[in-house]
Amino acid sequence: MSPEKWTKITDNIKDNFAVENNGREHIDEAGGIDIEYIEFEGPLGRMRLEYVTQPVVIDKKTTYSRRIGSETKVDYIYSQEEKSHKLIAYKWDSGRDDWIEIEAGMFDN
Repeated sequence: MSPEKWTKITDNIKDNFAVENNGREHIDEAGGIDIEYIEFEGPLGRMRLEYVTQPVVIDKKTTYSRRIGSETKVDYIYSQEEKSHKLIAYKWDSGRDDWIEIEAGMFDN
């Protein structure tokens, strides 16, 4: 999903639904992950959309030893220029008091 499409989606949500919360988060792990989110009361109840931007993995290096009991370590190399984007949808479950991810397969008929 492109950043322009995300902007259109959030603008549409702000125009048609009551927005409860929105913002941004940054996680330093995995090359730096940026998460933009919006929480709103939609037709399915309380919903949360997250737009996740993270660097593309361009290589991985595995460090290991052939000795018994040694551990294997995997180091990922992330691109400085290329980013991948994805949209994740959640629905609030009041029984669990937590967000549950809505899988894309749930929309197939």
